[in-house]
Amino acid sequence: MSEPKTHTLEVPGGILHYDVREAEATTAPTLLMIGSPMDASGFTALAGHFRDRTVVTYDPRGIGRSERTDGAAESTPELHADDLHRLITALGGGPVDIFASSGGAVNGLALVARHPEQVRTLVAHEPPAAQALPDREQALAAVVDIRRTYERDGLGPAMVKFIAVTGLRGEIPADFADRPVQSPADFGLPTEDDGSRDDPMFAQNLMTCTHYEHDFDALRAAPTRIVIGVGAESEGEMAHRAGVAVAERLGTKPVTFPSHHGGFLDGEFGMKGDPDAFAVTLRQLLIE
Repeated sequence: MSEPKTHTLEVPGGILHYDVREAEATTAPTLLMIGSPMDASGFTALAGHFRDRTVVTYDPRGIGRSERTDGAAESTPELHADDLHRLITALGGGPVDIFASSGGAVNGLALVARHPEQVRTLVAHEPPAAQALPDREQALAAVVDIRRTYERDGLGPAMVKFIAVTGLRGEIPADFADRPVQSPADFGLPTEDDGSRDDPMFAQNLMTCTHYEHDFDALRAAPTRIVIGVGAESEGEMAHRAGVAVAERLGTKPVTFPSHHGGFLDGEFGMKGDPDAFAVTLRQLLIE
């Protein structure tokens, strides 16, 4: 595998930056690794385990190096899916294999529903598809409360509530918004509101990602092999439960990956997973 080479792609309303790690003498499909709101830097460790195939990572619009030129306040899964469609077209049209994490998994599913011919295998790891949950009303209300907290109080207080919701095991309580929360200082987060409201997760993607309603009819009909992944250590958490619910709607069983929601991370963003074992499971799925 070569060192990553950075390219740009102009799309409607934005300029995407993506990195290509070229593998020589390989017949395997290109492996695209996608997240949201995580950018390409989160896949450095995982990409290193696939030196025998070409790996592409990218920064979603409005995140990392990728610019927004449309002035829009939010990015939808449909918009991300169109960006991915254009990226795959620029790479040669596919079909590609995709490993998709978190919000990237939601966007990957939206892509397959619209352009299944471009994706051979999609491994969607813990999509936070709140609409698929049995307690979706409470989950969606909790997300709305997080967004309101962000708009009212800023990043620190919103992140505290986000941590509380995503780490909670079991159904989301109906009174979540009224429950006491810890201080942002307890997590090393800013306690003062700097007035900015342009965080990629809270401002651009939180509401649209979690509230997105997947087209399960299209997904079930797609020729793409869709594998839903969940973390061994995240059982009961919202994204894990949502992954199980999505798999059920697809008529499949979720595959358990080592570690947690960010199990492929090697300390990036302060989150340590088990990327070595995670990569073994992913490789097995991609060759089946």
